[in-house]
Amino acid sequence: MAKINPSKGAPYARILGVGGYRPTRVVPNEVILEKIDSSDEWIRSRSGIETRHWAGPEETVAAMAIEASGKAIADAGIDAEQIGAVVVSTVSHFSQTPAIATEIADKLGTNKAAAFDISAGCAGFGYGLTLAKGMVVEGSAEHVLVIGVERLSDLTDLEDRATAFLFGDGAGAVVVGPSQEPAIGPTVWGSEGDKAATIKQTVSWDRFRIGDVSELPVDSEGNIKFPAITQEGQAVFRWAVFEMAKVAQQALDAAGITADDLDVFIPHQANVRIIDSMVKTLKLPEHVTVARDIRTTGNTSAASIPLAMERLLATGEAKSGDTALVIGFGAGLVYAATVVTLP
Repeated sequence: MAKINPSKGAPYARILGVGGYRPTRVVPNEVILEKIDSSDEWIRSRSGIETRHWAGPEETVAAMAIEASGKAIADAGIDAEQIGAVVVSTVSHFSQTPAIATEIADKLGTNKAAAFDISAGCAGFGYGLTLAKGMVVEGSAEHVLVIGVERLSDLTDLEDRATAFLFGDGAGAVVVGPSQEPAIGPTVWGSEGDKAATIKQTVSWDRFRIGDVSELPVDSEGNIKFPAITQEGQAVFRWAVFEMAKVAQQALDAAGITADDLDVFIPHQANVRIIDSMVKTLKLPEHVTVARDIRTTGNTSAASIPLAMERLLATGEAKSGDTALVIGFGAGLVYAATVVTLP
């Protein structure tokens, strides 16, 4: 039997740098109210959202990801040529193939880095971070770029009162590299596919084939609607509030720390009420900084955690070396939680 050489990687991995990009257009609730019967007060009370960013024609998925990635690479203090792999989490890149990660890797100037996309909804950043940690420790890449990027305005039905106000656009990225001490804890992740219908795309792409447009949804003017993201709000809320707090606690336990040891809590920015409920259930101390970036950014799915992380560090609400609990959860239903040391 031939002997296979073992992999040779770093003892541990850590986040070395973070970057974010928010589109220039800021969209207040008043714009959303042009198409739905609601109020600014209702939107704020139900979700916490005051404004969100929507991408313009030039702010493509690739363009936003490249902007955020450039900042993350600079923050990590490395060159793009040192990136060995690029992992992009997105549900809003509309070409089935090739992966948008390959274009991003090329335009950033990496040296033929491995590149692929993943689709894990709002848990996508946590999934990508876990894969990156594995690559660094296993030795297949010394530095891995993890990107969460979405143009959810392209998948928003502005006439859907349940979701029209939720989604925003943007990109967040981190560089994961070698560490001499543990700085990314064990990941607690999973899926509950029996609940997949609670968050879904309204119409599958194959329904748009020529001759198969029957029973497609139409807007108020009779035009066929582009596929959008829809959800059963109450079911998702209950699942997130009751089940994700358990997952977050499991991540703390796996990392060998308690809530008292935390400096920062960065949950997926889905809903302020969900965030507040998790804080209460986890009994987080007053000293823990809690990300509530959703108020001005909206729900950016895979981009929400790195965007919130970047903002906390930029504003000084969190600092390098802080211990942070991060958790993402969403369509699938999927989830991922871990404890990290902030870059």
